[in-house]
Amino acid sequence: MPNLSSILPAVSPLLLFAVGSIPDIWANRHVAMIRNLVMTIAYLACCLSFATAILLALNGPLDVVYFKLSWPLPVAFGIYIDRVAIVMLILISFIGLVISRYSLRYLDGEATQGRFLRWISFTLGSVMLMVISRNLVMFTAAWMLTSFGLHQLLTYYPDRSWAVWAARKKFLVSRLGDLMLLSALGLTFWQLGSSEYTNLFAAMNDSPTETTLLVTLIGVFLALGALSKSAQFPFHTWLPDTMETPTPVSALMHAGIINAGGFLVIRLSPLISHSPPALKLLTLVGGFTALFGSVVMLTQTSIKRSLAYSTIAQMGFMMLQCGLGAYSAAMLHIVAHSLYKAYSFLSCGSVLESAARVRTDSGPPPSLLRRLVVLPVATAVGLGLCVAPVWLMKIDPHTKSGAAVLGVVLNIAIIQMLWNSFSAGSWRLAVRSLCAGAMVTFSYYAAFLGMNNILADTVPHLTMPPSPMDTIVFGIVTLGFGLICILQLVFIPLTNLPFVRALYVHAMNGLYLDIPARRLTARFWGQSAPVQ
Repeated sequence: MPNLSSILPAVSPLLLFAVGSIPDIWANRHVAMIRNLVMTIAYLACCLSFATAILLALNGPLDVVYFKLSWPLPVAFGIYIDRVAIVMLILISFIGLVISRYSLRYLDGEATQGRFLRWISFTLGSVMLMVISRNLVMFTAAWMLTSFGLHQLLTYYPDRSWAVWAARKKFLVSRLGDLMLLSALGLTFWQLGSSEYTNLFAAMNDSPTETTLLVTLIGVFLALGALSKSAQFPFHTWLPDTMETPTPVSALMHAGIINAGGFLVIRLSPLISHSPPALKLLTLVGGFTALFGSVVMLTQTSIKRSLAYSTIAQMGFMMLQCGLGAYSAAMLHIVAHSLYKAYSFLSCGSVLESAARVRTDSGPPPSLLRRLVVLPVATAVGLGLCVAPVWLMKIDPHTKSGAAVLGVVLNIAIIQMLWNSFSAGSWRLAVRSLCAGAMVTFSYYAAFLGMNNILADTVPHLTMPPSPMDTIVFGIVTLGFGLICILQLVFIPLTNLPFVRALYVHAMNGLYLDIPARRLTARFWGQSAPVQ
């Protein structure tokens, strides 16, 4: 019989589901009650997640069975909370609290605010259930419920034709991801005879070097499902088109739901690590998507679309780290990106208003000659800032290849920041940039070591040296982002050249990689894309 401590983690998703089950008519008529109810549950969920973390620290992982079914599949319904789950649970409950609070003011006065809050609660409950699920059957069911709730939020304004069109495109991609996950579930039952995490992890630990064809296929299907959920190429096209949805939905989608793919890979990393093709798939697709999303992001004129392509690129980094076996670095990436992206979406309107009110007189831009002269200095200082914490904290990049990927990209970003500040010719700006660069680099590596220690006994740590293909991908990603920085240097002087303008237009349109998805959506729904 489960005790109180084992029931606490399930309270939050159950209460959120209860709010989500309220009929739309009743919710819209009793908006004040729904608002109070949603905020009370949001605060309670956040408190319970921290309480669960304390229980985890005192008693170890929670593996609780509430009831069992023997037909049509042998499934035990309950919760499984370890360090991977608790990190995500705290993150989701905190972001859910912020988004719920923001939604009260954002939709204040709308006649259908009750319906919106109802579906926000339902979606948050689905994500929490997905995190605390104790087996792959529960995970798959919560995965589909999350997609269903998000679809209702994306179509919150049914009179916006483009929003409905984007939701339909997302619907098709989600069903493809569901098919991949269901295929992995079926093969898992066939090969291993169970969907329980504890049984799966034990089976993989008992045969650390054995890899069968079915285990390989399971890993590939799981990787494909994760790529579809996290908007990776070629499943990325729906995300930039969902900008007509309310801002709280964008924040929830980019800071929470989009991480489901990464969480799937990290959650089942003991199984996926036995599938080399799945790891290679994550490495190749993640590396390409990171570069593609970063280039397209720079050309967007809409701040929301720019943030959307930023999310695509960031998820590409995260998948690349998973493919290299750096699951701790990937989890850190999820946490940092979620907090940053939630803040970015919830504040993008006020940022534009502030920018419109501020007048700047920065004088003429620095000459190209000055920027070229300063570049070697900025590069040397930036390398020093990034190498120093690695040396002081005794981090071996050969055994932490996934962390090194983000470290290299971070190094490029630091160099670019120093380059711009040094070129401005202001000593005050240069000193502030140096301090900011040192703080960011030391904070990143310290946070990585902390996350690595938290997940030390939960996820596998691949200490093998990177394969030749991993090295090639690593070099391409590094070279690609170096070229992007150089492109930003030479782009302004070359904007009048016809081929540069053409490249800009192509990149601004996402290199037209969304055309197949648009045609498929039009064929399936019998309706062409509306004019945006």
